[in-house]
Amino acid sequence: MASRTTEPCSCDTFVALPPATVGSRVVFGKNSDRPSDEVQEIVYFPAASHKAGDKLECTYIEIEQAAKTYAVVLSRPSWIWGAEMGANEHGVCIGNEAVWGREEVCDNEALLGMDLLRLGLERADTAENALTVMVDLLEKYGQGGNCMESHMAFTYHNSFLIADRKEAWVLETSGKYWAAEKIEEGVRNISNQLSITTKIDREHPTMRDYAKSKGWWDGEKEFDFAAVYSYVNTARMTTSRGRYCEGYKLLNKHKGNITSETMMEILRDKESGINMEGGFMTTGSMVSILPQEPNLPCIHFFTGTPDPDRSVFKPFIFVPNITQLLKTSSPTFGHDDPVKKKPRFLTKPDRRHELYKQHESAAVVMETFKEKGKEMLEQIRKLEKEKISKMESILQKGCLDVNQAVNLFSECVEEEINTYCLRV
Repeated sequence: MASRTTEPCSCDTFVALPPATVGSRVVFGKNSDRPSDEVQEIVYFPAASHKAGDKLECTYIEIEQAAKTYAVVLSRPSWIWGAEMGANEHGVCIGNEAVWGREEVCDNEALLGMDLLRLGLERADTAENALTVMVDLLEKYGQGGNCMESHMAFTYHNSFLIADRKEAWVLETSGKYWAAEKIEEGVRNISNQLSITTKIDREHPTMRDYAKSKGWWDGEKEFDFAAVYSYVNTARMTTSRGRYCEGYKLLNKHKGNITSETMMEILRDKESGINMEGGFMTTGSMVSILPQEPNLPCIHFFTGTPDPDRSVFKPFIFVPNITQLLKTSSPTFGHDDPVKKKPRFLTKPDRRHELYKQHESAAVVMETFKEKGKEMLEQIRKLEKEKISKMESILQKGCLDVNQAVNLFSECVEEEINTYCLRV
């Protein structure tokens, strides 16, 4: 049996809905905290139609393909099929978290939580429909398998924050059992713990019976999902120290004035632990603006590089004929990929994409030459502010140049790389 890692604390996902935000917008954000040497890529897949009987190869298992899949943009560890976070052409955004509890985590290879996330985006046009897709697939195929590109076993259950232009849902799982909470206003965050308590808007049909059969619930007390399925003291969740609590405080500190820049600021916060450093660190970040007015475009910002405090949030808008995101896409290895061979993970190829390499070199400069590093940081932050300002103008004027949007993300990546190349 493979060696097992300890349970790291990693990842935070946030959502703010009116009246917590400025304007009639939903703002979504996530930090993906993963092994510090893991490359996160930003990739785009167009909408597609599929033939009856088509199969789909996910990270570890093959499943039935849907008749139609929507266009998606994903931020993902470059060795997996699924994603840590992403969005689709209908303005649905999803982020996931590793969670643990009383139920044993399955070692058997099934769908990863990250696979479920991508499947939800590809197959659903609203947040609640994505939830339905994901729990149906969870019931049919289960969740399980190593979540790290290593012979060390890193396995977990999953929680998800799913948002669209109108509402958000928290979906939390324990094996095949799950509970979901609907959020229609205000703020909500998830971290590496179950957080749904007594407000349960949807649930697995036998979730309570299973808890009773295990002796976790007596059938008399008010059912508290997090307390029953894990060891969380739900009475102290928002007051005890920890990233869930810190994220809760940061959201509420800015409640009523939250913008995309506010969300970026929260994701960059190192004191709270939200922006993680160390063996597990923030390897990619995402912020999305989902206007409630259907005529306005949703705007998604991705870093594609580690440490959001030294990265650029670059905008992406869904339009027809998107240019492929070549410089944030990692090399592929086909059937020779060590992930595809058994036993898995005997070797580890170089998965760095072009932006990652340039950012890596720039990070060395920032660490070694303080003045030069400070100047470089000022330049990339200036680039980011320019892009945010242009996106805000699009939302204010309601005018989008589709031809420019086709290359929007790729051109920003080029500008970021040029900034690094000029100064390294």
